[in-house]
Amino acid sequence: MSKTPKISVLVPIYNVENYLNQCLESLVNQTLADIEIICINDGSTDSSAAIIQEFQKSDSRIKVIEKPNTGYGDSMNRGLKKAAGKYIAIVEPDDYIDLNAFEKLYDYASTYDAEVVRANYYINKGNKDTKLAYVDLLDAGRIINPRRHSWIFFQAPAVWSAIYKREFLSKHDIKFLTTPGASYQDTGFNFKVWANATRAYFTTEAFLHYRTDNESSSVNNPGKVMNVCYEYEEIEKYLKKHHLFEEIGPLVEAAKFGAYYWNICRLSRKLLPEFIAKVKEEYQRVNQDGLLIRSYFPIATQWNLLQFMLKHSVRRTIHKVQRQRFMAKSREVIKGIWIKTHPNYRKQRLISELISEIYAETDLIETKLNQLQAQEVSYE
Repeated sequence: MSKTPKISVLVPIYNVENYLNQCLESLVNQTLADIEIICINDGSTDSSAAIIQEFQKSDSRIKVIEKPNTGYGDSMNRGLKKAAGKYIAIVEPDDYIDLNAFEKLYDYASTYDAEVVRANYYINKGNKDTKLAYVDLLDAGRIINPRRHSWIFFQAPAVWSAIYKREFLSKHDIKFLTTPGASYQDTGFNFKVWANATRAYFTTEAFLHYRTDNESSSVNNPGKVMNVCYEYEEIEKYLKKHHLFEEIGPLVEAAKFGAYYWNICRLSRKLLPEFIAKVKEEYQRVNQDGLLIRSYFPIATQWNLLQFMLKHSVRRTIHKVQRQRFMAKSREVIKGIWIKTHPNYRKQRLISELISEIYAETDLIETKLNQLQAQEVSYE
């Protein structure tokens, strides 16, 4: 490993003994050898620390930060501070990543001088993978400015499906919110990245396997639902401090309701009243400020629910939400049946993704050849 490795991989660890071996195996065996692996042990009480130590004995690229349990955000910020790599990657300890992932991602990043390179990923449940293809095929394989492609702001944060130029993060003071015991702390980091980036590269390839059946995962803890509100409060403070809010304020409010909507659709009847009441109060202020603009909402269902919420009581809103849940489940069942009876649909989607990846590879090779030719001319 060089003094300035190509990638610093941050692994925030807390009581993940059941998954940590697989995660670290996927990192130490990467085809890109010039990386450092920073394990931040957030006061684990299981055998996680012993597992880290065992890996460290045989691999000098592994660095360890031991700290009391202060939460995910603080762990990530300490990792960012210690990192020396040209790019930053994040791998959650209950996930794992393909062995050629960082070689491919770094190749794209260095060739195109990208601030961010982001890929699709796999949903892993019961050790079975399903590729989540959220990257827009039209925006893959080339450098784009995220602010001109608003779909980017409406995707799940998935901060571990990308690599980030460390200099870019430092320049724009992009860090994690450090609220102890909170969740959703990747939300603010992710939004700050897209609000500042002007050179982003997307690939339809998938490398990371995102495990969804870890019962201790924060995504499975609806009791922490209010934390997403704190994240967006931090996002708005950050954008106003850095004079970005005036430009993208309506986009922020639309993306924020997308995150709130996801919670509204999954929360139990017990948790819904308090959350909906808070959201309603918040968006009454947003509406008064003139920041609710229909064209920024890509999904009509979300816009319609928000308008209903602003005009009606919390009780009537809950009743409407329950009806929408029933209809959504019915549509999913029908869609599943349709896809199974129409296999060509899946084949066409797969072919489109493969064509996109081939174009990206061709463009990458052509760009490298042009760079080499330019260097030869300069030598002459």
